[in-house]
Amino acid sequence: MSDIKSCPACGGRHVSEIYRLDAIPVQSCILLDSEEEARAFPRRPLVLMFCDGCGFIYNRVFDLAMVDYASTTEESQHFSGTFNRFARDLVAEIAGLYDLGGQQTLEIGCGKGDFLQELARQTGTRALGVDPGFIPERLPGADGHDISFQREYFDPATITEAPDFVVCRHTLEHVPEVGRFMHDIARVIDGRQEVGIFFETPDVRRVLEEGAFWDIYYEHCSYFTLGSHARLFRREGMDVNRLYLAYDDQYIIQYAAPGAGKAALPQEEDLDAVRALAAAFPEKVAAIRRHWTDFVRSRHRDGKRVAIWGGGSKGVSFLTTNGLGEEVAQVIDINPFKQGKYLPGTGHLVSAPEDLTETPPDTVIVMNPIYLPEIGAQLADMGLEPELVAV
Repeated sequence: MSDIKSCPACGGRHVSEIYRLDAIPVQSCILLDSEEEARAFPRRPLVLMFCDGCGFIYNRVFDLAMVDYASTTEESQHFSGTFNRFARDLVAEIAGLYDLGGQQTLEIGCGKGDFLQELARQTGTRALGVDPGFIPERLPGADGHDISFQREYFDPATITEAPDFVVCRHTLEHVPEVGRFMHDIARVIDGRQEVGIFFETPDVRRVLEEGAFWDIYYEHCSYFTLGSHARLFRREGMDVNRLYLAYDDQYIIQYAAPGAGKAALPQEEDLDAVRALAAAFPEKVAAIRRHWTDFVRSRHRDGKRVAIWGGGSKGVSFLTTNGLGEEVAQVIDINPFKQGKYLPGTGHLVSAPEDLTETPPDTVIVMNPIYLPEIGAQLADMGLEPELVAV
């Protein structure tokens, strides 16, 4: 097990602990075939450290060897209409900013390839997706859009054509040595000033402000705010051209390019505010954990049937962080590849929304508030009117 005592982003040693869990599942998007296998799934500790020098937050005891992204992981959110509209709008934004027709795009951490396929469709870019968890049969017809895939971890040595545009969505938070990762991207770009860069990464400032423990899990070993995200890029000699929050302020969107030393954007200047939030986080997160544990257990004691909607990382963290088991009767997810599988740690079976009609819940806890309208409409279509709340 690693024990990273200096900041992986800036190398600073003025770091302090802000959160600790003794044992959590080492993967939360993995698909498991039995309750027994799920309950026995490996766990490891998590110790979040805050760097006072750059604002980066990381798991000091993260062990990459415990995480196998080439296994049966299921991270895709593209079964949600809400998420698909967001992704299409992002592609349209990129298409409006860059002329990618005939250009080479590299997506690092392409997942199942949905975003890259939409980018090729809208822009006419030639594309290479790199991800150990890519499943070819999940993206039929991708080659018709001049897309190829390498089912492996990103390694500059295997990228044979220098990209004109680099995409990296929801991958940086899974990388422990973020400074080295940025250096590898710089190697692929190879000093070409005209290359565009697009990153999308979860925002940890919201987690600090809300005490959102359900957004902290083992695979996410690196956590960024707008400022710390931009500072990581500038440290590698890149300019940050556009930086904002999206998806109900949950995700950082950043456009960058090999740099000429442009001045920092106003939204990068967040270090003092983040220092205060980090200092207050231990007390905040303890209070939020107590609130949700009491919420679930009180309804269970009253004989109410509680379901959570979201069988991914948030749901696993919500359950395992607070030791919730039988108090939650059902776990629901619209992703058909998760249905019939079991959650690591607790062994909850993931069911389809339609299953709620047979065993109607009294309370449904939604793991992401942005999906409340979508889920509320689906429940209404099934004739169900449970108490509906979001974390």
